[in-house]
Amino acid sequence: MSEIIPLLLCLQPILTKTSLRQLRHVLFAMLCNPSQATMLGLSRWTEKGGSYRTIQRLYRTPIDWLQVHWLILKTHLLQADRVYLLAGDEVVVNKAGKKTHGVGRFFSSIAQRPVASVSFMALSLIDVEARQSYPLCVEQILPVAKPTEPEKPVSKRKRGRPKGRKNYEKPKPTLKPLLCLFQGMLGKVTLYLASLSVKHIVLDGKFGNYPSTWVVREAGYHMISKMRHNAALYLPYDGAKPPRGPMPRYGQKLNYKALPADHLVSTRVVNGYCVHTYQMALYHKDYPELLNVVVVVKTHLTTGKRGHVVLFSTDLDLSAEQIVDYYSLRFQIEFNFRDAKQHWGLDDFMNTSQQTLTNAVNLAFLMVNLSQALLQPHREHDPDFSIRDLKAQFRARRYLLETIKMLPETPTPDLISRISQRLAQFSAIRTRSIDDFAA
Repeated sequence: MSEIIPLLLCLQPILTKTSLRQLRHVLFAMLCNPSQATMLGLSRWTEKGGSYRTIQRLYRTPIDWLQVHWLILKTHLLQADRVYLLAGDEVVVNKAGKKTHGVGRFFSSIAQRPVASVSFMALSLIDVEARQSYPLCVEQILPVAKPTEPEKPVSKRKRGRPKGRKNYEKPKPTLKPLLCLFQGMLGKVTLYLASLSVKHIVLDGKFGNYPSTWVVREAGYHMISKMRHNAALYLPYDGAKPPRGPMPRYGQKLNYKALPADHLVSTRVVNGYCVHTYQMALYHKDYPELLNVVVVVKTHLTTGKRGHVVLFSTDLDLSAEQIVDYYSLRFQIEFNFRDAKQHWGLDDFMNTSQQTLTNAVNLAFLMVNLSQALLQPHREHDPDFSIRDLKAQFRARRYLLETIKMLPETPTPDLISRISQRLAQFSAIRTRSIDDFAA
C-alpha cells in the first residue's frame, strides 16, 4: 500500500480521514484482486482495518467524484503546456433484475440491440501528445418512460415570413434527456478546465447532429464529430446576385461520387486501399453556420469497391489532418471503458442503491487514472508493462506479507525482493524469466 498513499495525499482537502483510509483499503484490494471486484470479493484482499463493513461504509458515503478525478489528474497526470481534447461517450453495463437503480433497456453496440442494463455518460480528457485518455466525469443515464399518449402534431404556420419579422433566427433546439445530462456535465467540467488548453470536444456519430452541436457551442467549445454518409451538404453560393431577392446562401449540393478535385488535400496508399482526403467549407440546412467538412474516401485497389466517411468540425481553422487525427483519438475513451470493465469492476458490481452504484462505478474509473500513474515508473524501463503485470506484482506482495507473518524469523530484504518477483511470474505477462531470480 506504500505506493497508493502518496497518490491520495492530494485528496486530503476534500475527503475526511476516515473516508481516505477506507479508500486506501479498497484501492489496494482492487490492485490485488484477480476475480470479481464486488464488495465481498474486495474484503478478502484488504489488509488489517479493511473489513467488509468498512468497504460498505465507503460505498454508502456521498463523495464529490468530479473533484476526486480532477485532483488526481491535475496532480499526477496532466501537464499545463499540452493540448487536450474533451471526449464524451456512453457506456452500457449489462444488469439482470429490476432492483438496480436506473436499470432499463439501453442499446448495446456489442449485442447490436437493446439489452437490460444500466448506462452511463462519461467525459474524458485526451492528451493529444501522449495519445492517452483520462476519465474526468461520469454520470448515470436514467431510462425514459414511453409516453402513454401520442404526441400532438405541431400545427404548421402559413407560408411566407411572419408579420413584423425582418430576419430569421434559428430557434433553440429541443433537447432530449441525454443531451440535457450532457449539457449539465459540460457546465460542471468547464469550471475545472480553465487552466488547460481545451478547445474541442470529440463525439461519435450518435452526436453528429445540430442539437448536440448547439450544446457544445453554448458551452464555449468547438465540435468534432461524424455525419451520416449521405448527409445533405451544400457548397457556398458563388454565382451572380439575382435581380430580385437576397443573395442566395446555398450553392450546388455535394455529390459524394464526384467530389471537387480542387479540394483534394492528400492521397496515399494503405494496406491495398487508395485513400483520398477532401476538405471543404460547406453548409448544412440544419446548421446556421459554415462547417469544416472532411470527406475520407477509401477505394480498394483490386476490387474497386469504394466507401467514404464524413467528418466535420465547427472550427474552420483546423486542417484536414488535425480533424482526422482528433477524431481517431476519440477511440481512446473506449480503452477507458475496456479497462474499467476488465480490471476494475465496472462489469462486476452488485450494488443496487443509487449511492452505492455511483461509488462503485466511479471507483472503477478512478482506478483507470490511478493505474496510469502507477504504470509510469515501470514503463520508463519496460514500455510494454501492462495493468495485468501491475496487479500481479501487488498480488505477489500480498501473498508474501501473509507468508512472512508465519515465519519464525523475517527474511533479509534481498530475499524478500527475489521471492516477490518470483511470485509475480505466475499471473504476469511481461516480466523477467524466473531463472533470473535464482540465488
